[in-house]
Amino acid sequence: MGEALLSRSFPLRGRDFDRAGEAATEIKMILKQLGIDPQVIRRVVVVAFEAEMNVVMYAQDGKLTFVLTDDEVCIEVADRGPGIPEVDLAMQEGWSTATDEMREMGFGFGMGLPNIKRNSDCFDLRTEVGVGTTVTSTIRVDGHG
Repeated sequence: MGEALLSRSFPLRGRDFDRAGEAATEIKMILKQLGIDPQVIRRVVVVAFEAEMNVVMYAQDGKLTFVLTDDEVCIEVADRGPGIPEVDLAMQEGWSTATDEMREMGFGFGMGLPNIKRNSDCFDLRTEVGVGTTVTSTIRVDGHG
């Protein structure tokens, strides 16, 4: 990973559906202003949004950290929450522990972690039941600027 050109942290609150997606939106605006390739921006925004929603839906709180270097974007989302007891299941498309209420709001269809992994060049998930989860995604930035 190269030297950080830009780094921002966004606090996230569990159950704060009104503000869900704000970090991803702000990151998108920053990357657009910097002239980053639209395909890279799309991937970064998918990762940031899905990870942000997982905190809002399942955790007490968390923090999204966004770091841009000359060759990659790193999104790390660390939460204080229930952790993921069955990571293999959570990584399967369509598997979800979302409530009916979450589904009625249009969330919780079991695509979050698979979408994060699919849009990452490097993906890491660390979880401890009863403590929380940290998801780290790295997306290469080729020839931006």
